[in-house]
Formats: sequence, structure tokens, C-alpha cells
Amino acid sequence: MANVIIVGAQWGDEGKGKVVDIYTEYAGDVVRFQGGNNAGHTLVVGKEKTVLHLIPSGILHEGKRCIIANGVVLDPKVFLEEIDRLKARGYLKDDRQLVVDGNTHIIMPYHVAIDKARESGAGRKIGTTGRGIGPTYEDKIGRRGIRFADLVQPEVFARKVREQLPEKNFLLEKFLGQPPLSEEAIIAEYTAYGERLKQYLGSASVLVNASVRAGRNVLFEGAQGSLLDIDHGTYPYVTSSSTIAGGACTGAGIGPRFIDEVIGISKAYVTRVGEGPFPTELNDEMGDRLRRIGQEFGATTGRPRRTGWLDAVALREAVRLNGMTGLAITKMDVLNELETIKICTAYSCQGELLTDYPHDLEVLAKCQPVYEEFEGWQQDTCDLSRLEDFPPQARSYLKKIEELCGCPVVLVSVGPRRDQTIQLKNPFDGA
Repeated sequence: MANVIIVGAQWGDEGKGKVVDIYTEYAGDVVRFQGGNNAGHTLVVGKEKTVLHLIPSGILHEGKRCIIANGVVLDPKVFLEEIDRLKARGYLKDDRQLVVDGNTHIIMPYHVAIDKARESGAGRKIGTTGRGIGPTYEDKIGRRGIRFADLVQPEVFARKVREQLPEKNFLLEKFLGQPPLSEEAIIAEYTAYGERLKQYLGSASVLVNASVRAGRNVLFEGAQGSLLDIDHGTYPYVTSSSTIAGGACTGAGIGPRFIDEVIGISKAYVTRVGEGPFPTELNDEMGDRLRRIGQEFGATTGRPRRTGWLDAVALREAVRLNGMTGLAITKMDVLNELETIKICTAYSCQGELLTDYPHDLEVLAKCQPVYEEFEGWQQDTCDLSRLEDFPPQARSYLKKIEELCGCPVVLVSVGPRRDQTIQLKNPFDGA
């Protein structure tokens, strides 16, 4: 039996969906513990591509229970659209395969309206997806949120909407210059969602802890990346939830003593979407080249991703914050054509050499990357199934990542398909 947490080790978009899909084979439960539909996990099975925003990536495996836990914020309209698309393609034949915790907070239309109005206004832009994620977490912390258990009770839901909407409309009209929302229209639309979704109501904590006691493997699926964590990321250019491994315990209601492994997902280079510091960003032909080869466009928004060389300073930070026991390196194949490859090993800041990631954005903005350059392998790795068959330059690159970050590489991905994956160690074995 083993309980494994999957987290992003960079700024998101690292390929967590594929890794979760691979590891789901060994798990009984797959649990999404934070974030909302601001995350997009892209899965490729055979020639079929699936993009999921809320439902755990394990849903493509028959017989696996997928749980949306209390740390998530859920847009019921998006959730139903995902359910319908999956069912139309022959997945989710048994609705008991999917559970939503009653404490999961609901993204309401006013959350989306506020989010979009703020981001399009004259003030500082964070680079949000405009999906209402931040405002929903604000209401959660402010103890005025509406939860999934409320949504499926029409009278309770209507009462809470009537309590909340006057304040939201005041903010929309008087401060943000937006039209007010209709109370009755929201109640009618969302009550219908609740009627369809009530069959999925359950308790993540009860189910997960029961699985642990029964010796059933559990996989915890994170969204976004460690450097977007609300407490430990590049604040304020972060998401609104705890994206690191500790967030799995609070976000799913399980004690930390039951966690066996933490696997961090990192691209062989780095990308970032939205605003915020990015020390190794490449605003040149090489950056464009990485974006083109890697198809670096957001699964949720379609926005082009910023690209750069692998940042070992930031990766060490993620390893420490999460207590990672292994690294999964994705998109190794994107580097196949390059003549030379760089890794940032430290930062130079006003004459000082920094090897630890600075939390002060004023300092970080002044940091310049210190690079170590490596010979490229210029060889196709997409069909290789053993690390021993990799070009020596590629093996040396992976070895250097391990040395710089103090964490072993346990998986290497050389393409989007399931079969384009090399597992060096299975985190569900020997725990």
C-alpha cells in the first residue's frame, strides 16, 4: 500500500495530467485536492486527446474512483460539460466512479464577473484565467462561500444566493462598473445544476481514510505548480490555493503521516503563463523555438506560454517545499534538436551569488541567471523505452538535474502518449 502526491515543480503546465494518468494504473483512488478549472491537464491515449479541467486525470481508467476534494473550487457548469463529454466518448459508465466532497466551494457567476472585471481594469494585472477562482477562495476564507452541499439543497442554496448577491452587485456596479446579476436567474440555473449533480455528493476525507485503512493505493493530484503556491510562490503572481504537497492533507482531509511519496513534475526546460518573475525567460529566437517545438499554449486559455531554460534554483526550492522523493522529467523530447542546452545553477544579484530562491520579488527582479552549458544530443528520443538507450549527453543532462536538486529522477517522458514514458522507479512499489 502507498499514498502518493503528485505536484508541479515549476509554474504549472509541467505535464502532471500525463503522469497522473500513468500512475493511476497502480492506484484505487485518485484525489484532486486544490485549484479549479484554471488548470488544464492534457492526456493522450493512443491517438485520442483529452483535456480535463476539474475531473481527476484518472477518470480515463475504468474502475478507478475519482474524488474532487474539499480544497477544490468547482464551477458546476464546467463540471457538467466535462461529465457529458466523457460519457459521450464512452468513459464514466458508472457514476459511482466520481465523487465530489460536500465542502467543495462553488464558483458562482459573480465570482467570474468580478475576476474578469478586475483583470481587465486599470490596476495591476496578475494574469488570472478569469475563471472566478480567486474570488471564490476569497469568499471561502471570508466565511461567506456557497458549498457543494448547499448547491444540492434548493432552499438552502436560494437563501445563500439572496444573502450574497446584494453585496456582489454593489461591488460590480459601484466599483467595477459592470452590470448587476439577476438573483432569480442564478437560482434557477444553479438549482438545475444541483439536481443533476447531487448523485456525486460524498465525503473525500471519509472515503480516502477508509481506503488507507483498507490498504488501497491513493494518488493525490495537484494542479498548477509549486511556485504558484499562495504562501510560498512568487506572490502576488500566484494562484489562490496551496499547490504544494502539504495542501493535499488539508485539501483532502488526510493526516500527513499517511503520505509515503511525493513526486514533483518538471519539464526539461521551464514555462510560465501570465504575469510574474521568470529569471530564465528567453525573449529571443530560442524561446520561440522551444514554444514552437513544445506546443506551449495553455490548455485552459490557449495563451502562449513564456519559455526559458531549466532553473535549478527554483527547482531546488520546489524539492524542499514539498519534501519530494522523486522527480518526473517531462518533454525531454523537446530538446532533441538543440545544439546546446543550458541550466541555471545560481543567480547573480548585484555582485552576490545566490543559490537559494529569493522570496522578495524586488530582489528576484534584479537576479540574473548563472548558466552551465551542455552539449545537445541532436537525436530522436521519442521511441526510446529504456534510459540505457538514451544518448550519453541526454543521460548526463538528467544526472546533472539530480545533482543540482538533490532528488532522483524516477520517470522520463519523451512524448505525449502513455507509451512514451520511461519509469525508473514506481512510487507505489516498496512503500
